[in-house]
Amino acid sequence: MKKNNTKQNTIEIINTLKEKNQTITFAESCTGGRVASAFTAISGASAVLNGSVISYANEIKSEWLGVKKETLIKYGAVSKACVEEMLKGILKMASADYAIAVSGIAGPTGGTDGKPVGTVYLGVIYKDKIIVEHHLFKGDREAVQEQAKDASISLLKKFL
Repeated sequence: MKKNNTKQNTIEIINTLKEKNQTITFAESCTGGRVASAFTAISGASAVLNGSVISYANEIKSEWLGVKKETLIKYGAVSKACVEEMLKGILKMASADYAIAVSGIAGPTGGTDGKPVGTVYLGVIYKDKIIVEHHLFKGDREAVQEQAKDASISLLKKFL
């Protein structure tokens, strides 16, 4: 996805949330704040963005977002189950209407046969409706992070 599309999607999301008087929050791991950065780059984002957490370490996923230690042991941080719990945790923590959560392996290290570099789970939540997608992005670390950010914003736009 091109940067202009992501910027346009972000502007449209902010405008839609403003019109609905709704808010958003983010729980990011492998993207390291890129989703939040895309939003804060747009003037007026403060009207809809409650806050964001970079939950890089598993301990932070557990302690701050309420991801169960059992989930991390059984499925790992890079999993649908973990992202679902990250979504629920950040939504509650930030008292927002919508949330995006992202967890993955940006590389170049950390990949396994079962979860190679580029494996990313990302999701969106609104009330009780959750969508989590699994992606296998190609490229170097920055490319994986950028694709994960773009895909997260695109998913939210479709979700709205």
